[in-house]
Amino acid sequence: MPESDTAPAWLVLPTYNEAENVEAFVEAARAKLPASAQVLIVDDGSPDGTGEVAERLAERHDNVSVLHRQVKEGLGPAYIAGFRRALAAGAGLVLEMDSDFSHDPAYLPRLLEAARRADVVLGSRYVAGGGVENWGLCRRALSRGGSWYARTVLGVPVRDLTGGFKCFRRELLERLVREGFETAGFGFQVEVTYRSLRSGATVREVPIRFRDREAGESKMSSRIVIEALWRVVELRLRAARFQTPTVRPARMRSTAF
Repeated sequence: MPESDTAPAWLVLPTYNEAENVEAFVEAARAKLPASAQVLIVDDGSPDGTGEVAERLAERHDNVSVLHRQVKEGLGPAYIAGFRRALAAGAGLVLEMDSDFSHDPAYLPRLLEAARRADVVLGSRYVAGGGVENWGLCRRALSRGGSWYARTVLGVPVRDLTGGFKCFRRELLERLVREGFETAGFGFQVEVTYRSLRSGATVREVPIRFRDREAGESKMSSRIVIEALWRVVELRLRAARFQTPTVRPARMRSTAF
């Protein structure tokens, strides 16, 4: 039996200036996770006191811990640091999600259940049953256009390549972390899914409703969007340059609950 079927799940939450959200979010997530699950908050030296709030949560709950990073290096390095900590502690499944309630903790059981039959599960806004709430027309167009662009350039069937709500089985995540990542910003989400597909992993999309944050400030900017667009091209060029016969076709499933 694979280790991921018996070892506890870990939820990795990268934070930067989320003092208004992190306490309520962690409490909501704990209520939806199995009793054996662990929550790891990865804080990049938030000046608003997020790290201190996280420490109080860790003192209150045995299954909450904090990884403090002194320098803000981007989303990718924060996740990788959290993944390494979770894997070293024996995690069987590793979840990632935003800590601002744009990803609803109510969907956590759905992703964990789907991970029984997939190497990586994506909480998807763009499969049947999924969607977004409280977004204006421009933001909707940017998100859908970004997913379409990445899907077209990379030539993969995933509907929501830019989403950040995922659940990995240990065996896949260990391999990805060992091989390393190239992207630090929001393009990291595209890279991790693309590399999973290229490795032949079973990828499953399950529908979620994504809603805009109600507290705190968005980290999205035009610079981040431009970086992500270029990183997609880099991923495709690198894949073409280093294509090998060992790459197996990925298996995709989209599921509506």
